[in-house]
Amino acid sequence: MSDDNQANQSCGGKKKAMLAYGLIQISATVVSAISLAAIALSLCPLKQQSTTFNGCISEIIAQGESNEQAVRHCNGG
Repeated sequence: MSDDNQANQSCGGKKKAMLAYGLIQISATVVSAISLAAIALSLCPLKQQSTTFNGCISEIIAQGESNEQAVRHCNGG
């Protein structure tokens, strides 16, 4: 009977360890998903800014300025 008791106690420790491991894995997955979502959201304004910059360059070049002058103007210089 003592052997059965020891086997149950040993198994209980393993169950706790596996539960802790599972929780750590799930939390790591959630953190990764949140990080990827944050990266994706930070790229949206960059695309809009790029579109605006390219439009500015096109307008300045259409006015007869060189590429260098257009870039300098659109960068604020």
